[in-house]
Formats: sequence, C-alpha cells, structure tokens
Amino acid sequence: MPDLEALKEQAAVRAAQLVESGMRVGLGTGSTAKYAIQEIGRRLAAGEVGNIVGVATSEASEALARDLGLPVEPLDPRPLDLAIDGADEIDPDLNLIKGLGGALLREKLTEVQAHRLVIIADHTKVVSRLGEKAPLPVEIARFGFLSTIERLRALGLGGRLRQPGAQPYVTDNGNYIFDAALPRDFDPATLERQIKGTLGVVETGFFLGMAKLAFVASPEGVREVRGR
Repeated sequence: MPDLEALKEQAAVRAAQLVESGMRVGLGTGSTAKYAIQEIGRRLAAGEVGNIVGVATSEASEALARDLGLPVEPLDPRPLDLAIDGADEIDPDLNLIKGLGGALLREKLTEVQAHRLVIIADHTKVVSRLGEKAPLPVEIARFGFLSTIERLRALGLGGRLRQPGAQPYVTDNGNYIFDAALPRDFDPATLERQIKGTLGVVETGFFLGMAKLAFVASPEGVREVRGR
C-alpha cells in the first residue's frame, strides 16, 4: 500500500521549486497544500529564495505560513505570479473538483487571479470524469439553507449538508456546504452555470479551465501533467 502522505509531499516539493524570488504566491488549503507551504517556508528560511509574499486561501493556511516565517498579505486586485493547491479530483483536461477541505470560495477567489495555478496531488485524485469519486462541494448561505438544498435537488443533484458532528460545518466565510452527488452524465460547464444560478448558492467546487499544470505523485514517481 503506497504511503499517500509521502506522495503528497513529493508532489508539493516539486511544485514549490517553481517559486522564485519576488513572487506573490497563492497558498492553497488542505492536506497536500500544507506540504507546499512548508517547502516554500523552508526555501525562504534557507535563503534559496527571498522577498516572497503569500496570499492564503484559508485561516489555517495563513496561520501555518506565519508560523514558518512566510509573510502573508490579504487578497487584493493585484495578480499573483503563482498559486499552488491540491484538488479532490482531476480530470484529463485538468478540470477540478475542490472543496472537501471547506475552503473552495477563498481558493477560487484567490486562484483566479494567478498567472499560473499549479495543482499537486497523489495519483488517487486522477479520474476519467468529474464526480467519479468525490461529491461536488457547494457553498450555500446559512439563511434559508433548506430551501436552497431543495432548489439544488430540483436540478437532479443528490447529496447532503456537510455535518461532521451535532452542528453543520461552517466555512471561514460563515456559510454551509452541501456535498452534491453528481449525475453520471452531465456537462460540467452547463451544470456549474445552473448551480451558480440557484438562489442561495455562494460558489461551487468546480474549478474549470483554471489549472495550467499538475504534479501527480505515484509509487512510480512524480508525473507532470499539462492541460489540453
């Protein structure tokens, strides 16, 4: 059985080598992205790069970066040179599902401003079609959330409100997440428009046409994948 944590770290270290002095870098969120933040912090502390500024996609990633001595700024209209993040699913065109870690809104707001979005993952995240393994996280407003969920079900989506304990999961933005079960046959761009046009929806975990490059680690090594 491969050590997935080791594979995640290998992919992250490869991506972190793209960081150059003077860059503003989007810092992703999740179990794979943390390794990239750690490696960027290590390179900065070792003097391999300098004058790096991070823009974090979650409170957790910001805290980790600051603990490592990596300066962090809030998101503003300036472009980012690079963003590095994980993904829950990666299809052959580098379209993604993201958000199982709960940071999809901040991730998308940040990464859409990056000149390059680089994805890091282990081989289990590669799928032939989106929705093959993971649900689609949909961030929804807390007010009237049951009505919003009914509107989503009317689109043909199954799934459930994310509720790991007695209370629903709350994002950094104070919203809920509905983990949608996708139909077998659908067009991602069309479905994204339909979901985002649903009253009460804040954002979806579809990241379509955003990633330019992915480093995918498997027991055979780290593979570089470019979008079609």
